[in-house]
Parts: sequence; structure tokens; C-alpha cells
Amino acid sequence: MKTLTTLSLLLLLSGAESAETFFQSFKTAVSKRDVETIARLSKFPLVMSFGIPAVKTKAQLSKRYRQIFNEQTDAAACFNKAKPEMDRENPKQFSVACPDAAGNEVVIYHFEQTTTGWKFTGLDNLNE
Repeated sequence: MKTLTTLSLLLLLSGAESAETFFQSFKTAVSKRDVETIARLSKFPLVMSFGIPAVKTKAQLSKRYRQIFNEQTDAAACFNKAKPEMDRENPKQFSVACPDAAGNEVVIYHFEQTTTGWKFTGLDNLNE
């Protein structure tokens, strides 16, 4: 019975969504401007760059969509090319760096694995 329980637990854990699978869903939602799905894949409040108020709700996400995904970078285009970079110190976190019009990677999107799966947690804008 102990072996069966251990095997069941391993199968359950291996079925957990990978960062790559999550990011594919997230980038599809961003490319479609699907705020409903983006909100479901987010952990509120979304932390913003220093001095910029956090995004606390789906309604605020919808209202500030352009600021988050299009103001300093074209997140949809970036996400189609970028690969998630796993955090070396914490395997439950990854980020995606996106360039501005000049090609400088200035917006870094952050994600983390929570008890309910991978979630978008916020961004840093190196220009601010």
C-alpha cells in the first residue's frame, strides 16, 4: 500500500503544469488580449515597478492593460520569441525579459509557482 501511495503521489506531481506549458497559455492570452484568461493566470496584486501602484483586480488589469503589456514593449511579440528564464536560486520562479523599441531589454515579467499553479506576479520596468 505504501508503494502505491508513493507512486500515486509521483504521478500527481509529474502531472503538474510545467512553466513552459503555463507560459504558452499566458502568451496566447496576451496575444489575444484576453484579460479574463490573463487575470485567471495572475496572482493579485500584480507588483509593478518602484513608485507605480500595484494592479489589484481584474478590472484594474483591464484598464491598465496597455501600460502593462504595450507601453514600454510589445509583450505579445516579445513572448513569441522569448524563452522563460528559470530563477537559479528559486526553481519556483521564472522571468521573461522584453525589449523596448531600441532593442534594450527593459521590461521583465515575473512568474511564480503557487499552490494553485504558475501565476503572473508582476513586472519591473528598468526605465522607471
